Amino acid sequence: MTDQSRDVLHYTAFATAPAGGNPAGIVLDASGLDDAAMLAIAADVGYSETAFLTAPPAGLGEPGRAFTLRYFSPIAEVPFCGHATIATAVALGERIGPGALTFATKSGTVPVEVAEVDNVLQATLTSVEPYVEEAADLTLALESLRWDKDDLDPALPPRFAYAGARHLVLAAATRERLADLDYDFDRLTAYMTTYDLTTVQLVWRSSQHVFHVRDPFPVGGVVEDPATGAAAAAFGAYLRELGEIASPATLTLHQGEDMGRPGLIKVDLHDGDPRVRVSGAAIQIPSLDTER
Repeated sequence: MTDQSRDVLHYTAFATAPAGGNPAGIVLDASGLDDAAMLAIAADVGYSETAFLTAPPAGLGEPGRAFTLRYFSPIAEVPFCGHATIATAVALGERIGPGALTFATKSGTVPVEVAEVDNVLQATLTSVEPYVEEAADLTLALESLRWDKDDLDPALPPRFAYAGARHLVLAAATRERLADLDYDFDRLTAYMTTYDLTTVQLVWRSSQHVFHVRDPFPVGGVVEDPATGAAAAAFGAYLRELGEIASPATLTLHQGEDMGRPGLIKVDLHDGDPRVRVSGAAIQIPSLDTER
């Protein structure tokens, strides 16, 4: 490990065991780092995102519990990352205690509540206000994924959805279609870059409130994201916009099973609030952090 990344903590989000969920790097004090240094650290760590904390804007949140939070993939900064937010909140909760946190992100202010549940710290983030749009021409997206129109679930039409970052939501007609992920990395990157997408949210509906999901992330230099909180928030907004879910409701998303890194994401939709809440546990990855 390089000197640059010696102060990086390693946590996995949306899991209670180090082998599950989505790993994130966390730099609790990035005040001495410029953008190039943060990107270099993220590339060295190699996770889908590494989070960097600095001082908050004046007047944001409770003193000592508010921060500016930025996220870098191995090749680029991303505006918002759900799993790294959950991981960072839990890491802070272990150090300054559970309770409310406030993060200033490039997408807006994101409040997070940290609480102990069954002897494990969990965090719940509240997204920025979401929106859902008609998806643009899907020809390149489907060709890149090696899907055809018969692979899609007609009950859940394709849409762009945003809750801090933009995602293309595509629903698979079968669990087998979702499990067979073999896509053209460069072509999907080109499509996603054109439409400013962070991931493609591939979903399969198991029951009314339970889904299996996968998230290709080639624009971040990562073939697949193991558990994607930002996409989960956008997906909650998508289901509500389509009238598929009536508020209040709790969704359960299973992600990472096809990668051997099972994760569990809870998504809550509340009456009278367009924002989406995403919850999950996080745990430190001790083998990496004790090696330093």
